[in-house]
Amino acid sequence: MQLGTRWSVGAEPPERLSDAMKAAISSVEVEREAEDTSMWRWTLTWLEGHPRAELEDGTVVREDYDGSIIIDQGDLD
Repeated sequence: MQLGTRWSVGAEPPERLSDAMKAAISSVEVEREAEDTSMWRWTLTWLEGHPRAELEDGTVVREDYDGSIIIDQGDLD
């Protein structure tokens, strides 16, 4: 696993991410608009070359080997 970067909710995700990953991250942020996420951050890591972005509430957005995007909201589902 390789650590990528961290960024605040609402800020521009890293350019290296695919458009599909960026869209999925944006959709998660839209779902959280009613909450105070002003102090929340995303943490980007790379697992075997595939991005995994985790929000501080435990939501994970990841790109699978076939390029599909998976959003795991844990207990939030």
